[in-house]
Amino acid sequence: MTPKSPIVVGVAGGSGSGKTTVVQALVEGAAPESVSLIHHDAYYRDFSGLPMEDREKINFDHPESLETELLVEHLQGLLRGDTIEVPEYDFTKHTRREETRKVVPTKVIIVDGILVLADARLRDLMDIKLYVDADPDVRFIRRLRRDMAERERSLQSVVRQYEDSVRPMHLEFVEASKRYADIIIPRGGLNRVAVDMVVTKVRQIVSA
Repeated sequence: MTPKSPIVVGVAGGSGSGKTTVVQALVEGAAPESVSLIHHDAYYRDFSGLPMEDREKINFDHPESLETELLVEHLQGLLRGDTIEVPEYDFTKHTRREETRKVVPTKVIIVDGILVLADARLRDLMDIKLYVDADPDVRFIRRLRRDMAERERSLQSVVRQYEDSVRPMHLEFVEASKRYADIIIPRGGLNRVAVDMVVTKVRQIVSA
């Protein structure tokens, strides 16, 4: 009997919408050993050739800042049964680290990121497309807390980036990609009814 191909679940939504909470619920619901998780933001391009002041001016919310073609290649490899080496990104220096993360094929492959539904090449590889929605003020507060605590950003730099690139790119690319979703989860990870329904569906596929 030919083994079944993995299913690919895409989880999109604005920065701070609650994607991580939804992904964690999916991983736990499907059983961690059955899930491979890939973050789109691990595929930011390597800007080590630029001075730090120029790296800080890059629009990291624009699709061109990501090497999506490599992610597509890696997903295709996993679907063929290959093991891949996912990049590791240093968000404080805006460069790729030398080390990579090995990901092996599993029954479920989850790909998350603000722009995973904005690229047709990625959408074509997905079996289930989710969009995690949340109010703008909630998303901003969560992003502010994360960037200051985890990415060593100042309050001023986070606010400036939000005004200059995050908000306009969200409206142009992220929000616009919502129409491609199979399921929209309002109120983000706090919507336990919607999250539990998706978890149940993925669990059924894994156990089939």
